[in-house]
Amino acid sequence: MVDYIVVGGGSTGCVIASRLSEDAATSVLLLEEGPSDWNPYIHIPGTYYKTAQGSLLKRYEWQGADGNSHGRTMVQASVLGGGSSVNAMIYIRGVPEDYDGWEASGANGWGYKDVLPYFKKAEDNERFSNNEHATGGPLGVSDIKYIHPLTKVWLKACQQYGMKYNPDFNSGDPEGCGLYQITAKNGRRSSAAVAYIHPAKRRNNLEIRTKCKVARILIEEGRAVGVEVIKGNQTEVIRANKEVILSAGAINSPKLLMLSGVGDQEELRAHGIAVKQHLPGVGKNLQDHIEISLIYELTGPHSYDKYKKLHWKAMAGLEYVLFKNGPAVSNLIEGGAFWWGDKQAKTPDIQYFMVVGAGVEEGVDAVPGGNGCTINLGQIRPKSRGTVKLRSNNPLDNPVINPNYFSDPYDLDCLAEGCLVGQEIMEQSVFAKYIAKRHVPSATTRTKEELREFCKNEAHAALHPSGTCKMGADEASVVDAQLKVKGIKGLRVADASIMPTLISGNPNAVCIMIGEKAADMIKQSAKGAE
Repeated sequence: MVDYIVVGGGSTGCVIASRLSEDAATSVLLLEEGPSDWNPYIHIPGTYYKTAQGSLLKRYEWQGADGNSHGRTMVQASVLGGGSSVNAMIYIRGVPEDYDGWEASGANGWGYKDVLPYFKKAEDNERFSNNEHATGGPLGVSDIKYIHPLTKVWLKACQQYGMKYNPDFNSGDPEGCGLYQITAKNGRRSSAAVAYIHPAKRRNNLEIRTKCKVARILIEEGRAVGVEVIKGNQTEVIRANKEVILSAGAINSPKLLMLSGVGDQEELRAHGIAVKQHLPGVGKNLQDHIEISLIYELTGPHSYDKYKKLHWKAMAGLEYVLFKNGPAVSNLIEGGAFWWGDKQAKTPDIQYFMVVGAGVEEGVDAVPGGNGCTINLGQIRPKSRGTVKLRSNNPLDNPVINPNYFSDPYDLDCLAEGCLVGQEIMEQSVFAKYIAKRHVPSATTRTKEELREFCKNEAHAALHPSGTCKMGADEASVVDAQLKVKGIKGLRVADASIMPTLISGNPNAVCIMIGEKAADMIKQSAKGAE
């Protein structure tokens, strides 16, 4: 028996396990379904193209409006560190209005003024130390040491279009174009595993088990008392003296709750699962950013695509080994922008990513000529809502995921408008001379209506699922403001699934903040129980 069991070694779970184990008198067990983060591709920023498409991802087919997947998948990381071990490392917090909206919806104590100290507690920022940023935390946040010349050209094109240059997207005002900061330190990825778990491994009171699948949470007389773990063809029961913390992500956290008897009672009974707590909001409120890719063929080797050739790759590797510099210290997505798809919105609702290559990310095409670049853009405040439901009562079966992308036409309208802006940026004189032709969509796709159809057919998941164990005070919420599962003692959920609404940008930094805040709340609860 241990004091705390943390289910899921992703961004949030790593933070919680590390922070709780700071007390030598407290025993903590961290369970991760994927492998340890030994793979060297994880730790070199420039090999993001490997982690963005490789075996460290678990793929879930998702259903469209017609009930078919058509081969489309939603992806979540399956490795220690979770998304922070495989993502593009872009450090974005969203806008203050995101968190003030959480508080207004019933998540008391989660307004911007409440969460900002936890962002700063985590942060070790290379460039900023002010009201919004801090140094000395576990998580390395740095400028990208090597900036590709084409990124600089694109930023000039954004300014020609009419955007201001923004030196800090996390200042509370993200409007404009600029260079992203990333979660890296000294030329290496600073994942949640690297920042929080690796320094804690020497603690005798922290046990980390990888390649360990949790089948369900054990609930007795209204209290979570442990977990059932699958090992080969056998199961093992591990009991928790104090709490079970579910940090398995927006797909697997609701799945595990439902397998354990917590969810909509009619759906649970339909699968032969005994109801422990009727919470109809479990698995509902699924949100994700949906993205579209504008792909361009270039007139020559003007992007990172030239490093697909062996001699260029070898040169980049040598520069990294000798000097911790060069293309390998870049995340390949150095520049970005925040702008409007809905011109009436208070803050920007479209996020742009300049990918200095083509075919870098899963599901995005390379170009016939071999040298290309990609503008990814996403609608970052979606109104569409989807669901995660059980396929059966077998823990080995993937859930049924229906994200309902574009079920609210507002999202499609905004994304199509964002495409128009993206195309105009690429047509600015400073950039146009580098373009041989537009590969996707075709050059004839120009009107907003044509772009709506393009987005409807070609948009892809941004891999930011959230909201399926919503925090709040209404009947649709699953956890309260302390992240305690309603009606069940000794059980919390802490990961992206608790977000009432998805934040306006890449959510990894938010998941780490949630871990910091959750750990503090758990420690306070323990003190109150003494």
